[in-house]
Amino acid sequence: MSLTHLNEEGYARMVDVSGKQPTHRTALAEGIIKLGDVVLETLTDGNLPKGNVLNTAIVAGIQAVKKTSELIPMCHPLPLQGVDIRFEFNGNNLKCFCSVSAEAKTGFEMEALVGVTTALLTVYDMLKAVDKSMVITGIRLLEKTGGKSGTFRSDRADDK
Repeated sequence: MSLTHLNEEGYARMVDVSGKQPTHRTALAEGIIKLGDVVLETLTDGNLPKGNVLNTAIVAGIQAVKKTSELIPMCHPLPLQGVDIRFEFNGNNLKCFCSVSAEAKTGFEMEALVGVTTALLTVYDMLKAVDKSMVITGIRLLEKTGGKSGTFRSDRADDK
């Protein structure tokens, strides 16, 4: 397998996708922030002086998706058509999902991963005054569709 982000001399480059045809592409990523009991109670009560944590985190994640090519040097600026970030409680774990979709010449895996990461970092930032021991973990790509390589779905055991 050759690394496409390197030129013949081994220097970094952005891959040329100008010859590719746009296809409908999607990506779905997830991540978890582990919350202590006090943070969980504070978050679910909704009485935070900083406002609605999850809504702010969603907006931050969407904004980050739009800025991915500015953060990750070899990512192409992409024409986003849909971004959805949602949260799901599972005990003391707050799971975040980010899905991205559009017609494009290259995929949205990095955008989905950046969206999840930023949303979770925003949750941490807004709740750190309550408890700094929160842990962000498990950030990964769950699924991507479209393009030459087709569909990918995570087959890790903890998906089951």
